[in-house]
Amino acid sequence: MKHRVIYLLGPERIELREEPVPAPGEGELLVRVRAATTCGTDVKVFRRGGHPRMLRVPTPFGHEFAGSVETLGAGVGGYEPGDRVVVANSAPCGHCPYCEAGRENLCRDLEYLNGAFAEYIRIPRRFVEASTHRLDPDLPYEVAALVEPLACVVHGIDACGLGDGAEVLVYGAGPIGLLLTAALAAQGHRVVAADPNPKRLGVARTLGAQDTVEVARGGGEAERLRPHSRDGDGFDCAIDATGVPAVWQDAVACVRPGGVVNLFGGCAPGTTLPLDTASVHYNELTVMGAYHHRPATVSRAVEMLTRKVLDPRPLLSAEVPLQDLEKALRSMMAKEALKVVVRP
Repeated sequence: MKHRVIYLLGPERIELREEPVPAPGEGELLVRVRAATTCGTDVKVFRRGGHPRMLRVPTPFGHEFAGSVETLGAGVGGYEPGDRVVVANSAPCGHCPYCEAGRENLCRDLEYLNGAFAEYIRIPRRFVEASTHRLDPDLPYEVAALVEPLACVVHGIDACGLGDGAEVLVYGAGPIGLLLTAALAAQGHRVVAADPNPKRLGVARTLGAQDTVEVARGGGEAERLRPHSRDGDGFDCAIDATGVPAVWQDAVACVRPGGVVNLFGGCAPGTTLPLDTASVHYNELTVMGAYHHRPATVSRAVEMLTRKVLDPRPLLSAEVPLQDLEKALRSMMAKEALKVVVRP
């Protein structure tokens, strides 16, 4: 039996291929993809033709998905054909110093899973053991596919160490910035969202932002943004979800003394960030990065979506068949779509 699968071949080059359905080996699962979703990382990888950590061309493409178990490899217990599952796109080794410290996202042997833009995907043993989660029958597949980005968001918020009712500025109202907004608002924090796109700011308000600010692209907006804090002295926390170095500088300039700056958005390789050293030192700022997710945050993301702690459906702009993936990615590049559901 054959199935269709999208391959990434190089910068802005993808191809729909037909190839044999992979057979699960010992300890593995074969999952039928019921829904996959596009994300900003997919757009970056599509533009650049690869990713230094996650994949090298030519390769199956896509990493956010949910589906149903089709067949089980030898020795797999606890699953049956038809079980509804979501699989995180990475699996840690479980025994290096980072894993033992609960920082599995920094695992020195972190494995990544790609190939969600396909009709079937083979789930390797490590992912079956560490990264596969059952789904409630009432959780739609397209919503469950958002477990991975939500898990990243939960990890990023955890890193900030926020107190109750914190005031948080979120830069960027793309999919990740909007998930940050929704998750922060669900925790009871006051969220101010900043973005150049008024339509996306409208979605931010729908997801719980108490204030929104339309800003120019490229940074340089700190003086306009600080007055949107309660007392004008800056925010308890600023989180960047743009990956633009000039916006990272704005984030540093927008927090109050003792504030936290989470540089969440990944910048292009080789970029650097100048810092106001006096502000960081005398105001005792905490400036941090946040990368990826951990098994604990994946579990929490599944629970949050199951319990409807937040509703991410406003992020799902459209739905397309597998053969229209390139159109979906280009609609994201044109800022027409936030995320697109791909139905193999």
